[in-house]
This record gives sequence, C-alpha cells and structure tokens, in this order.
Amino acid sequence: MPDLAALRALPADKRKEAGKALRDAAPRSGNAALPPLKDRGDPIALLVATSATRIQSLLPVRWARMVASPFTFLRGAAAVMARDLAQLPVSGIRVQASGDCHLMNFGIYASPEGRPVFDLNDFDETLSAPFEWDVKRLAASLVLAARDAGHTPGAAKDMARAAVTAYRLRMGELAGLDPLTAWSSRVDITAMVQGINDEATRAKEMDLLAKAAATPSAGDDFPRLAQGDGSQARIRDAPPLIYHFDEETDRQGQAALRARALFTRYRDTLPEERRFLIDRYQLADVAFKVVGVGSVGTFCAIGLFVDPDGHPLFLQVKEATASVLAPYAGASPYANQGQRVVVGQRTLQTVSDGFLGWAADEAGRQFYIRQLKDRRLASASTLMEDDRLDFYATLCGATLARAHARSGDAALIAGYLGNSGTFDDAVADFAAGYAEISAADHGALKQAVADGRLEVADLPRKAKGKKAG
Repeated sequence: MPDLAALRALPADKRKEAGKALRDAAPRSGNAALPPLKDRGDPIALLVATSATRIQSLLPVRWARMVASPFTFLRGAAAVMARDLAQLPVSGIRVQASGDCHLMNFGIYASPEGRPVFDLNDFDETLSAPFEWDVKRLAASLVLAARDAGHTPGAAKDMARAAVTAYRLRMGELAGLDPLTAWSSRVDITAMVQGINDEATRAKEMDLLAKAAATPSAGDDFPRLAQGDGSQARIRDAPPLIYHFDEETDRQGQAALRARALFTRYRDTLPEERRFLIDRYQLADVAFKVVGVGSVGTFCAIGLFVDPDGHPLFLQVKEATASVLAPYAGASPYANQGQRVVVGQRTLQTVSDGFLGWAADEAGRQFYIRQLKDRRLASASTLMEDDRLDFYATLCGATLARAHARSGDAALIAGYLGNSGTFDDAVADFAAGYAEISAADHGALKQAVADGRLEVADLPRKAKGKKAG
C-alpha cells in the first residue's frame, strides 16, 4: 500500500514514477482477473440478507426490477459486486469512490445557473476505496447494457474499453494541471457533443442541451408531481411508486410525522446562508416515494414546500445505511451515514446540490436530504436506442476520472495507468467476464422467483425503466 500522505508532498513527476512503480506488485494486466467462483457463496442469499432492514412490503418491487434483465440485476446487486471486487488485487490507490458506479448513475442536468452539466448523480454507497472498483463496475455495466440493447458481445466489450480509455486519457490530462484548476474542471458536454460526427445525432444532442438552459426553475417538476395552489398544494399520488402514507404505515412507524421531523432537523446541517433560503418556504405536504433499483425498500419521502406566493420547492429525504463497500474498504469516519453521502457527493460532483444535508430520527436511523429534481436530459436508455452508447461510454469514463481526481492523486493514478492500452484491455476483459457472472446470478434470481422463494410485484411498464438510486 503506498503512503498517500507522504507522496502528496512530492512533485507530480515523482508521484507519476511512484504510480508506475506500483505495477510491480499489481500488474495492470492483472485487472483482467475475475473473482474465484469456488466458495463464492449464494448471491441471492447475500441480497436477501442485506435487505433485512428494508421495508419488507416493498421488496417485491425490488425483485421485480432486478429480475427484468442481467443489466437491471447488476444495478441492484452492488453488494454482490463489492464482495467480488474485494477478492481481487488492487494497486493500493484509493479515492472517494462512487461505490455504485454503473452507467445509469450518470446524467445531464441543468445547473442552478441553467448550464448543462454531465456528472455522477447517485452517492448512496460512496466511500473511500480502491479506484479500480468504480472503473470495473462502470465497465461491466456497459457490457451488460450494450448486450441488452442488442449489440454483439464484441461491440459491448469495445464500449467498456472505450470508457476505460477515456478514463485513462482524462486522468493523464488532470495530472498535468495545478490543484485548483483540476478541482474545478468539468466535462465540457457541449464541446463533446459538437465533436459527434453524425450530423443528425449531433443536432439531437444539442437540442437536449438547449432545453437544459431553457428550464432553470427549481419548480419545473410541479405540474407533474403536485396539484393545487399555494398552501393547499398536494403531491400527486402515483401508486405504487408515489403515495401518501396510509393508516397502517403510520401505525407502524408514524411515517408522515417522521418525515416532517427530519425535514425540520436537517435545517441545522445546512450552511448558514442556505438556511436563509429554505426559511422562505413552508412544508405543505409529504408522501412516500419508491426509488431506484438498489434503493428499493429504504425509507424515502418527498416534501413539497411552498413560499407565500405559491412557488414550490421539492426536497427528498432518503434513508442512509452503511455503504456496501464498508465490509471490505473500511467503515465511514462519519457517525451519521447521511453525512457520509453528503460529503461524498460534494467531493465527487463539480456542481453539487445546495440543499444537501442530513438528519437522524428518534430511533437513530440516519438520512440525507437533497433537492428533488427530474432534470435528466439524456439517459443511457435513449442513447442505446439511438446506437450512441459508445459516445455515452466515453463521456462516463472521462467524468469518472474527473470525479476521482478531486479526492485521489491524479498523477499517481496516471503513473499507474500509463500511456498504453494495457489497463484498458485488462478491464475490458474483466467486464466481459463479469457480465457472464452477472448473467448467471440473474438466472439464479429468476429461479428463486420461479421457486416461490421471492415474490415480485406487478409494476407499471414505465416504472421498470426508472433510474437506479
């Protein structure tokens, strides 16, 4: 394990040399290795065990989403992949990892100033961990997503390699920048779109970016999520994914009161200047919201806030449990897992949510709060449909490098990665092999459903394509 603190005092060229030296103990070609399957354990048993603290009545939704395809299985099986990755050798270089770095946890959003931003967007599992773990999970997700979209195994593997190559090249660029410039750098999504060769594809993507700049209002979700005016406004029920707390739920845990109390307590974790802003709104309504694939079954609620003139603000409170990486990478230094998520998001994102904060309930359960947005302007699903996943893969790889460079040592990582495609090829081989393991695990989940071990919910068709959380 390199002494990262000591290396930080060295100039960039020396840190690059130190990164290159790490190849002796952890050859780059070794990143092609797959976890040993002997004595691996039952992946379904692990998923059931890690779901023990979730809301049990929602688990059929979780299994229904995961059973849809090997790709959706991977999205919900972060705990399984974390266990597998922990069996593999690493360079020893650690970063603030996403922890659940699959391609659906990236997206294009409008910043508060209306600028289009492409970035990571899910941080429930974030923790300090080996940088390779995020890279490998992203690559594996690309292979599975491409196969789901009908691409050949060879093309799917090429997309994974393209993402890793983009990661390596971008990390090399960041290694040559001063710390301030590297920290504030962002992926120039407009420039990347303008570089697309196909004219029709380029025009379509530029149109999406124009829409981002044209809709900067924080209340743009209001017509879809709420009804009524001013203090009488209420969140729309959209069962089984959004609904008001029923009497049974309130008897079990006084869920609505808990959500309201959490929104109140969380205010103290906001920066002082943000408290001036949030104090201009009053909480008008709360409702439960089923989220993602990996997060289904955790407590999550929407709060609709309105100001005296009826302008809305949506906040989301979401339960935070220990990261799936913690058993293998070490526990979080924060007593509240919600704070772990908030600090991780602020570290990894270039433009972060100004309403991020955390709280705990009377029972000691921990949560984080963020602004609820529905501003994704391009997703992997549309890119796959239009045969543009290769562009998206490159974008994700470059973005992940920028995120890792904020907490990790770009020069050290760049020195380890080098200038050749050795690391890229190795991770692409891993991704193709791990896709087969995930496909087999998915088959085991289907069998558990068929045998009656797990119950699946009958989801609305559009709900099966929701992004992971």
